[in-house]
Amino acid sequence: MSRTSPRAALRRTAGGLVATGLLAAGSLALGAPAHAADPVFTLGGPAETALHPYPESGTPERSSLGLTVHNPDPDEESTGWEGEVTYTLDFSGIAGVAEVLPPEDTGADCEISGSTAVCHDWGVYTGLSSIADFDLAAAKGSEDGASGTIEVTGSAEGATFTPFTTKVTVGGPDLVMKRLPFEQELKPGDTQPAPITFTNKGTRAADGVLLTLRYSRGLEIPEQYSNCEYDGEAGDDPFDSYAWASTLCFVEGSYEPGATYTLGVPLSVKATERAFYDTFVYRIGEDGGAERSAQRAGAPFTTGTGPRLTLKKVTSSARSADLDPWDNQQEADFRTENTADFVAMGGEADGAVGDTVTADIGFRNDGPAWIGYIRSGEPVATLDFTVPEGAEVTRKPDACRGVTADGKYREDQTAAPRYVCDTRMTVRDDSERTWPFDLKITEKVPNASGDVRIRNTWLVDPELPFDTKPANNTAKLVLNGDGSGSGSGDAGGSSDGSTGTGGSTGGGTEGSGTTGSPDAGSASGSAGSTGTSGSASSGAEGDLASTGSTVLTSSAIAAAALAAGGVLYVTARRRARRA
Repeated sequence: MSRTSPRAALRRTAGGLVATGLLAAGSLALGAPAHAADPVFTLGGPAETALHPYPESGTPERSSLGLTVHNPDPDEESTGWEGEVTYTLDFSGIAGVAEVLPPEDTGADCEISGSTAVCHDWGVYTGLSSIADFDLAAAKGSEDGASGTIEVTGSAEGATFTPFTTKVTVGGPDLVMKRLPFEQELKPGDTQPAPITFTNKGTRAADGVLLTLRYSRGLEIPEQYSNCEYDGEAGDDPFDSYAWASTLCFVEGSYEPGATYTLGVPLSVKATERAFYDTFVYRIGEDGGAERSAQRAGAPFTTGTGPRLTLKKVTSSARSADLDPWDNQQEADFRTENTADFVAMGGEADGAVGDTVTADIGFRNDGPAWIGYIRSGEPVATLDFTVPEGAEVTRKPDACRGVTADGKYREDQTAAPRYVCDTRMTVRDDSERTWPFDLKITEKVPNASGDVRIRNTWLVDPELPFDTKPANNTAKLVLNGDGSGSGSGDAGGSSDGSTGTGGSTGGGTEGSGTTGSPDAGSASGSAGSTGTSGSASSGAEGDLASTGSTVLTSSAIAAAALAAGGVLYVTARRRARRA
């Protein structure tokens, strides 16, 4: 009997890349959820895991099996379901095929006894999260091609789990993607070739391959091919927070062990007029129904036009038993010389002493660039709101927090003199976002105004690094005005964009940018209660506008996509922060 601990690396709500989050240990397969009164959680993991054949000498190489659970809770403010959970793994189906080994970081969360493993946990995070990782190795005496299955079930009082089955096979193809030498400092309009090249380092041929290309909102693939599928513009519902687009290409043929293949037709990556920080992910895998479903992740695709995308053999080399699913994919990050114009939006309202008014304040992105910190998942910016004299906030959006006048921590979140609201990790071009605040008028102060400023998340460096028009970063919320002022972002700011007020929470960038589920806008907030005498509005309506769609795959298997069965993996990397 042995014990092993679960790994929480995939715990995120619509990632990060953790990007996208995107999962890489093979195709992510998820069962169809059942319909029940209790919450339904879906167990998943790779559709199939290939093992290195048992060696003639020495110890067998290990392969990792990562199992996941998906909580589709649509409440963006929810951290997940709470309660005791038990996961059971039945390994009897791989007897004589593979052995289950505890990973090196042993603990007491999972217990392996004979052909069964039982894992105990508390709660299920919203989005996709890890159950546990197990190491597998080919059993002594197993033959190349031998296979079996592992059954995974879950149980908890007041919850239902859909079971999951994964296949384990000894040997197989190992498609290794070559890293391309992209130029990473770009200008809008720059186009560079992407001659995808891979080698099969496995023990058998791949019967057809699936090329998956994932690219963030500022990039596009100019060429179209009839054996490729395209999911449309990056940023469409339902996965607009990740702002990814995908291309899937299915290429028939037998791809031999030891051989290297490259594209027989042109393929390129273009930085569009909205590019800024962008990522391109390119992955190769053996084609098949499970792999296609995992990469589509439930998103709508359309078939391309034009000739067929083809592959040609380049070289042949000695056979290698690498079987490493993490080398099927490569990624490239691009920084395009571009700017975005964030415009603060204030408003005006009138009321008598004792009245409550609702003020919708926020900002818009006039572009041309979209801004996305999809690697780190950090907020793009912070809305900083100073409450006008003679009023106090009685209800705030859940995503905003009250602070003291100089930006320090404050326990009481009502009637604070100042509020800060972090955006999410992506803000699309031509989008806008408002947050509703309920303010009670406590004193009649003519032309009382409060600053509404969109700024960097760190007050020590408040200017937005991508915004070359700081004058419109500040607007005013005016209560009981005489008509001489303006709440518009274009008229309310000073020439240098500063408000003259100081402070922030000081740790704004540490707020979660919504991993696993980020929308292409900013953090959502609950609407305030209706005022007794009108409302102040900047003209924006609700969340940031969204236009675009995605298929998720990975860690990001991105959250929603994750849940749908994505497989790409995007590593997380935090932005450099200036103190």
